[in-house]
Amino acid sequence: MGPVSATTPIDAPRERVFDFLNDLANRPAILGGFVNQYRLQRLDSVGVGAAARFRIPEAGFWMESVIEEAEPPHRILERGSGGRLGRIPVTTAWELTEGAAPDGCDVKVVFWTEPATAVDRARDHMLGAKRFYRREWEGVLARLKQAIESGVPVERVAVAGGDRVPGAG
Repeated sequence: MGPVSATTPIDAPRERVFDFLNDLANRPAILGGFVNQYRLQRLDSVGVGAAARFRIPEAGFWMESVIEEAEPPHRILERGSGGRLGRIPVTTAWELTEGAAPDGCDVKVVFWTEPATAVDRARDHMLGAKRFYRREWEGVLARLKQAIESGVPVERVAVAGGDRVPGAG
């Protein structure tokens, strides 16, 4: 499936938005009903190497995403896999640029998959995957905007048993 993108202005410094997005423990607060069964795969949920696994109920499959590149405060690149048996490569890119409003920024998310087989490609086209993902990513950005601009702390997800690690707070 070719790239699907969505953009929104956020009335907050892009450093703050970047820090929020760069911590995968914050993601469930903005992903809403788009995903469920969200699980962190590493104790450290921030930056390169942080990973999460989740289910996309409407598509009926699991997906994994790992932060591969983080260029503060401009860009976060995530790669992973999804689909049946995790055979479909998935990429998500977050781009943050200075906005028109003072101390604001524009956030753009670009998402695409690279179906490996003709069956996977046909499934994407027949089921309207592009339209589905565009609608969902627009909702994610709306929730991100609300979370950042409200200033209210979001509920973070943690790794099960993570508090038992010696020296962890």
